[in-house]
Amino acid sequence: MSKLTDVPKRILIGRALRSDKLGETLLPKRIALPVFASDPLSSVAYAPGEVLLVLSIAGVSAYHFSPWIAVAVVVLMFTVVASYRQNVRAYPSGGGDYEVANTNLGPKAGLTVASALLVDYVLTVAVSISSGVENLGSAIPFVVEHKTLCAIGAIVLLTLMNLRGVKESGKLFAIPTYLFVVGVFAMILWGAFRGLALGETMHAPTSDYEIRPEHQGLAGFALVFLLLRAFSSGCAALTGVEAISNGVPAFRKPKSKNAATTLAAMGLLAVTMFCGIIGLAMATDVKMAENPAKDLIHNGVAVGADFVQDPVISQVAAAVFGDGTFFFVLLAAATALVLFLAANTAYNGFPLLGSILAQDRYLPRQLHTRGDRLAFSNGIVLLAGAAILLVWIYGADSTRLIQLYIVGVFVSFTLSQTGMVRHWNRHLRTEKDPAQRRRMIRSRAINTFGAFFTGLVLVVVLATKFTHGAWVALLGMVIFFGTMTAIRKHYDRVAEEIAAPETRPDDSIRPSRVHSIVLVSKLHRPTLRALAYAKLVRSDHLEALSISVDPEETKALRDDWERRGIDIPLKILDSPYREVTRPVIEYVKGLRKDRPRDVISVYIPEYVVGHWYEHLLHNQSALRLKGRLLFTPGVMVTSVPYQLESSEAAKVRARKRADWNAPGAVRRGPVERRHHKEPSNKG
Repeated sequence: MSKLTDVPKRILIGRALRSDKLGETLLPKRIALPVFASDPLSSVAYAPGEVLLVLSIAGVSAYHFSPWIAVAVVVLMFTVVASYRQNVRAYPSGGGDYEVANTNLGPKAGLTVASALLVDYVLTVAVSISSGVENLGSAIPFVVEHKTLCAIGAIVLLTLMNLRGVKESGKLFAIPTYLFVVGVFAMILWGAFRGLALGETMHAPTSDYEIRPEHQGLAGFALVFLLLRAFSSGCAALTGVEAISNGVPAFRKPKSKNAATTLAAMGLLAVTMFCGIIGLAMATDVKMAENPAKDLIHNGVAVGADFVQDPVISQVAAAVFGDGTFFFVLLAAATALVLFLAANTAYNGFPLLGSILAQDRYLPRQLHTRGDRLAFSNGIVLLAGAAILLVWIYGADSTRLIQLYIVGVFVSFTLSQTGMVRHWNRHLRTEKDPAQRRRMIRSRAINTFGAFFTGLVLVVVLATKFTHGAWVALLGMVIFFGTMTAIRKHYDRVAEEIAAPETRPDDSIRPSRVHSIVLVSKLHRPTLRALAYAKLVRSDHLEALSISVDPEETKALRDDWERRGIDIPLKILDSPYREVTRPVIEYVKGLRKDRPRDVISVYIPEYVVGHWYEHLLHNQSALRLKGRLLFTPGVMVTSVPYQLESSEAAKVRARKRADWNAPGAVRRGPVERRHHKEPSNKG
């Protein structure tokens, strides 16, 4: 079976890499930026639109608040980036928020952060892929008609790319990410030049539309609540910032310095792009509505259900570059592609965090090991499965999915920065060097402000988004928390149970006797080999056991046994209901009951075959028996293999493949010419 699956596996993810090649997969800053920062960079494609969508509830008049909301998002972004620069320097091991909270606030806080991050990573994949599908669907009708299927296909494709390894996927993602960044900056600069230097007036495709407000004339608390909700939607631009602190081990040395530099570059790029798009949206008079079919009015009539509301970035690009122009199409393509690739932030953060949690025994141990390509393959597959489930449930609708977003990330932000404050307090108690103390006090001030600000935003997000779907994210966090707690308890219980005590345990006391049983179905070579092996092993009592299903076959077995003069007693159990497994189990349990201090050793002859399909034809009864006997205390099970010709042939084929080289694969070097002198005939 392994041979059957190995070929397609190598085609899809490439050849396996040795463990000592891990250093070659580490990322330089130019590759680390698109790998770890594609999520916050690409979020500028939809975060400005989310702000305008919420403000549209109060009508176009509320749009003039959008610059102030952008300023608040910028201040928050710089605060979070500055705070996380302290994190990566203090904790370069890659645990990120989880390690900070676990070390400084305790295991429960650490597990809360881990649960929040795992949920947020799953949502990052679901939201990014769904948003990318929607952007692509505006140009390709087939994608809109099969939105869920296309989103699932994109997740599968992205999963295969990441299974090939972090560095290879990073190279694939670098070009579209940088193309998107350059395209957005070109749009901002060209739009500013046209508007400020040339004095031209640019109009978005929806500039002459009107918005029918759902709630007109909002004031007081209602207006404040609306602005806070718009701010919380704009905070989607901050998702993925924490991925760099979780991925420090993937950077080249010096890891902490490179990670901090990448963080600063990401923050500067993201806020500039976010503010530029918001500014151009206001200048080009973009209109957005939560329910465009009835709330967008054109020439006094609602646009209707057939109207497709393009994202803000597409409308701004149409106004700046011109609808359908080369640069417009290029930016639209780069935007759709980078939204697909934004999920890569989660594909690097989730498996790494899962590996750390598995090492701490909060998740299955399989998540801790690296796959053939030195990536955490099991974590990648788990993330893909969870994201596919979420996309399927929500029909790849980014508007519904985004309501679940950013709750988890602000939970981790707040607890992480609170943990960092405690970290600096602990170190300040023992640090005597004045320069170091000044640096620590400065870092503590940054993290204190970060904890306060992100905590305040968390309250705002919960208050404004809870009824709109944030409760689902909280429920996911509770499920992750409960599951990881149960896994840790299981591992702790097993470790305690199997720990070797200082005193001599009962398990180390030799049994009084060994009762060996060789299971026999027919008298053939595998049975003879099992009997010969069992005789070599010291036993107080040795017998052969056969289950009588067919009286004629049983009689033939008994006659053959006596004819050959085998000196091992043969015991035959009747099975009127033609069962094989149950009579053996009951017989073994009966022996254990009669002699509780005896050990029962059961020998099972098994065929070894060379082809995957032959496994389906042999050893099924043996597998069932072993599965049942393993749960019987005091019973040892031994498989006695007998290699069939097909297995030997398989070994020969494997040796031939190992020795074979393709023509030209071995460089032999130039052939040396030897000059042989003829013997002289000189006399």
